[in-house]
Amino acid sequence: MKVTIKDIARIAEVSTATVSKVINHKDHDISQATKDRVNKVMKECNYVPNVMARSLITKKTKTIGLVIPDIRNPFFPELARGAEDKANEEGYNIIFCNTDDELVKEEKCIDMLVEKMVDGIIFTASARRKTGVESLKQASIPIVLVDRDIDFKGVKGKIIVDNFQGAYQGVRHLLDCGYKKILFISGPLQSKPGIDRYEGYKKALKEFDIPDQDAMVLEGEYKSEWGYDAIKLLSQQGVVFDGLFCGDDLIGIGAIKALKELGRDVPREVGVVGFDDIYMASLVDPELTTIKQPNYEMGYQAAGMLISALEKKSIRKKDILLDTKLVIRKSTIKK
Repeated sequence: MKVTIKDIARIAEVSTATVSKVINHKDHDISQATKDRVNKVMKECNYVPNVMARSLITKKTKTIGLVIPDIRNPFFPELARGAEDKANEEGYNIIFCNTDDELVKEEKCIDMLVEKMVDGIIFTASARRKTGVESLKQASIPIVLVDRDIDFKGVKGKIIVDNFQGAYQGVRHLLDCGYKKILFISGPLQSKPGIDRYEGYKKALKEFDIPDQDAMVLEGEYKSEWGYDAIKLLSQQGVVFDGLFCGDDLIGIGAIKALKELGRDVPREVGVVGFDDIYMASLVDPELTTIKQPNYEMGYQAAGMLISALEKKSIRKKDILLDTKLVIRKSTIKK
């Protein structure tokens, strides 16, 4: 026979209102001894509160959604872990959604989360998204953006990194090492991170008096397959280069594999710099010089910001810009 809230109240010798307050964490006016007794009875009776019924009373499900573009990219699991750790600290659960960087799938994920009545959403949009999701605009649900910069209704804040400065650091490092003909193998250039990395790349070239017409960017996907294919394409076209700045580490890893197959020595003939500092960056041969993003911190702060908004706490800073760091490894060398 199913145990009810009335049964818990009777056994604990308290009112049903008291049990309800303990369940919903609105028990500031209840003594610790009474709270302990109610919790002990619930545990002994294996009582599990009805989450949906509770949400109808509190107007909250204590659940937030996390939308990420590609769970296979090692950058995002660490970001997700940061968000989950912070959510758990605050008594929230997370529903994860992977969109495969597809706009249609992304919108379906958002619709599902709204139907599940999540309290808010942490949203890392597709690299190809330029505007807000229509269903989010209509739902009036609190949103915190991570690693993307899109303005639309419901956005309570953004956690982003300084992609411009990070790209500038990476390309400047290649130039300081003595590499002269540096190409940029990018992901999609529709997103703000992609654009900012391109601008940082151009700024570094300009400081070394390299003409704009000598800048070269190949736009593709944030995948190792794209880095590999880009190098093979450049080889077929006879393009001369001795340095590569890559839109992320996966692109850089794919590029190194192709360069090896073509017999080009990394780093003596070609220097390679990635972006993200995923765990694989230190496992490839040669180890990849890269720009480190604080992805765990991004997820952690995003969850904290969203929960503060949900609980009507003041948010000191709505747009947080985190720094990147150049991590020098063996894919670059002073020439």
